[in-house]
Amino acid sequence: MSQKLVQSQSMQQVQTLSPQQVLQVRLLEMPVSELEQRVKNELIDNGALEESLGSPEDADTSSEDVYDGTDAESAGSETSGLDGGLPSDEYRPAEVRQAMDDYRTPDDVPDYLLQERGGKDRPETMDYGDTTSFYEQMTEQMNECDLTPREQELMTYLIGSLENDGLLKKKLSTLADELEIYAGIQTTEAELETVLARLQTFDPPGIGARDLRECLLLQLRRDEHRGSRQKQLEYEIIDKLFDEFTHKRWDRIAARLHLTEAECERLQRDLKKLNPRPGSAMGEVVGHNYQQIVPDFAVETDDDGGITLSFNKGDVPELRISPSFMEILHQVDTGRAKMSRPEREALQYTRQKIEKAQGFIEAVKQRRRTLTAVMQAIIDLQRPFFLEGDETLLRPMILKDVAERTGLDISTVSRAANSKYVETHYGTYPLKWFFSDGYVTDDGQEIATRKIQAALKDLVEAEDKKKPLSDEALTAMLNEKGFPIARRTVAKYREQLGIPVARLRK
Repeated sequence: MSQKLVQSQSMQQVQTLSPQQVLQVRLLEMPVSELEQRVKNELIDNGALEESLGSPEDADTSSEDVYDGTDAESAGSETSGLDGGLPSDEYRPAEVRQAMDDYRTPDDVPDYLLQERGGKDRPETMDYGDTTSFYEQMTEQMNECDLTPREQELMTYLIGSLENDGLLKKKLSTLADELEIYAGIQTTEAELETVLARLQTFDPPGIGARDLRECLLLQLRRDEHRGSRQKQLEYEIIDKLFDEFTHKRWDRIAARLHLTEAECERLQRDLKKLNPRPGSAMGEVVGHNYQQIVPDFAVETDDDGGITLSFNKGDVPELRISPSFMEILHQVDTGRAKMSRPEREALQYTRQKIEKAQGFIEAVKQRRRTLTAVMQAIIDLQRPFFLEGDETLLRPMILKDVAERTGLDISTVSRAANSKYVETHYGTYPLKWFFSDGYVTDDGQEIATRKIQAALKDLVEAEDKKKPLSDEALTAMLNEKGFPIARRTVAKYREQLGIPVARLRK
């Protein structure tokens, strides 16, 4: 069969994002802490962009938006251009509209005339967390020890090799090889063992352990009552009967140690107080700080059922186009006919910087309008929770619900809710926390997933710990309460809540 080349034409529609839309998407995904740094970098990179130094009387006071229960569709209509549109003429200052009248068509209008002018908002910062990392705290304790320079080098590497839970999962032989390859330090397992023993004396107890058993033993050795019979029994259980302990085989432990039922209960209660993850109480490891949460919103309620929504713009200054660049552009425009080639290049450079600055200013304002619209929609849909603070009042809500209320795309809502937090009277919550699936009962009532999980948690807490409820029993009891879920769903929710299986809850 012969082969031949055939040339054909086809047409397809491909959607691509403009640079301005890409910028808006990236800024929308940023929490306020990252946005602050992004704005600082842009101010350094672009000379046409600068902070607005307007008087307090001219300041934009819209940093606090009062939500009075009006439907969020109004906010969505105001931000119908969230995918890149500019504000309409009626919102522009009179001098700008007058300048725009000098041009024949809208396409001829320079971008710098399309900017919005405003004053400087009152910055609000709400920082949560400690700025001292786990690595720094361990290093501070190391500096208080009497170590040689070589021991300090080895211990620094050991601290950097700890996992987030504070345990040392790598073998000492592997660490010795890494030190020789990456740091040029030749050492032995015995030398690392000696340095590790010093590290294991640091606080909190259990740091530097190589497994769970060693972690618990380190904590028991550091206990001030370690000489008592109670602590000696606890130590013997972890040291010699660790397999029975992890599998909750207390009948075998009691037979081996000749314990009474009361002694077993007391030992179980005390051993549960030990921390299997000593590093979790000190933050993350290797130079990472505690998670710093800066809420993008603050929601306050009053006794009359009113809800006030405040937008936190952080330390982001009000931005404007530099007057010096505007003056350069004006001077060049007046003598355009006599311009030399270098002057034309300077004009092109000035225009590019001004257009880039204007695009960044609009993207920052667009981010704020989008976030406010999304947050108002969440408040409107979850109003009972914001008034009462009871998470069982949360209704089933998905991204589509907010998208329909605001007129935004589902992907835009997802980006807006990602890594954003809201501060309320009942705590600080990520926006993603308000989204959950639900079930529909036989009578058509919607039940949020979180409400079912709360009911499941209550059943487990109220069960007889000597005879814990199986997943089948929990399923039957939840069905009796009106929650129509299957056994595999109960198992999934139980794992999400961190509740072990029945045999491990004894």
